[in-house]
Amino acid sequence: MSLLDAVRDHVVEHHDGMLFDLAFAFAWVIVVTLLFEALGAPQLVYYGALASGVVAYYGFVFSLQHARESQ
Repeated sequence: MSLLDAVRDHVVEHHDGMLFDLAFAFAWVIVVTLLFEALGAPQLVYYGALASGVVAYYGFVFSLQHARESQ
């Protein structure tokens, strides 16, 4: 199996998850950017809020999986 075939298989297998990850990342960056531009916060705080998106992502995904399992 070539590298291209391996990448193609991976993308086909994880297509929905990758789209969800990308949509969450775009939404998080857009919301944080608009909020911090409106407030005029310092650059370091802006970067901290962007980095906290990693924690927010895992928290959201964990709670979503927990909600699906409890149904």
